Amino acid sequence: MNPLIVLPEGCVSEIISFTTPADAIRSSVISRGFKSAAESDIVWDKFLPSDHQQIVSRSVAPVVFDSKKDLYFRLSESPILLDEGKLSFWLDKTNGKKCYLLSARQLTISFSDNQFSWEHTFDADSRFPEVAFLNSVDILDIRGRIGTRVLSSRTNYAVYLVFKVSERYHGLESTKARVRFVNQESEYEAVDRATNVILAARTPRNLKGRLPEKRTDGWLEVEIGKFYNGESGDDNGDVEARLLDSRPFHAKCGLMIEGVEFRPI
Repeated sequence: MNPLIVLPEGCVSEIISFTTPADAIRSSVISRGFKSAAESDIVWDKFLPSDHQQIVSRSVAPVVFDSKKDLYFRLSESPILLDEGKLSFWLDKTNGKKCYLLSARQLTISFSDNQFSWEHTFDADSRFPEVAFLNSVDILDIRGRIGTRVLSSRTNYAVYLVFKVSERYHGLESTKARVRFVNQESEYEAVDRATNVILAARTPRNLKGRLPEKRTDGWLEVEIGKFYNGESGDDNGDVEARLLDSRPFHAKCGLMIEGVEFRPI
């Protein structure tokens, strides 16, 4: 006889909570007793971030759910908007790790206060009320910061620029990209290990750099960099992702930015 069968449901739930969401789903088909244990709030509360209640309280729209399992899948299948619609949050469905997309309004973009350089506009594909559209600049400088404490600990993250390009783009074929811990590395040190990304080019085979990929949500993404977020007690401060093209007398235009995304690898 399987010893788990004779254990109280609460004990079985506690055991399942030390596995993964996928394991819990598989456990629920073993028997009616396992199904009840695997779907209990004891299990799915462990899979949710410890601060999920505080996160959900910041949602622009009410988040309706019947159970912790229901909330888990609600957050992993439908990103929610936080902080007056300037930040998007969701969970990685396979492991419950936190994912964030900083909107264009949350980014620091050089000359974004000049309407001749940048304008904030609506795009039907965006989850945000506004995106940023580049009319014309010589220096392209985009930064996105997030506190490491709000990210999942002991997790490898990749950072992406989420964007589109118009048909009449120009000057987007060479941009330096890098990610750094603000409190641990200077701007000068980070520049030395920056990599080249190609946001758009009509002849990319003649260029060296990381190319963008198409997403299922109608946008493109290009990786800015990677980092490891350590133990939850470690205070690494902010992590900053930056894209910079400072070539003088080299106009850039036709770039539409939805935001900068931080998601687990």
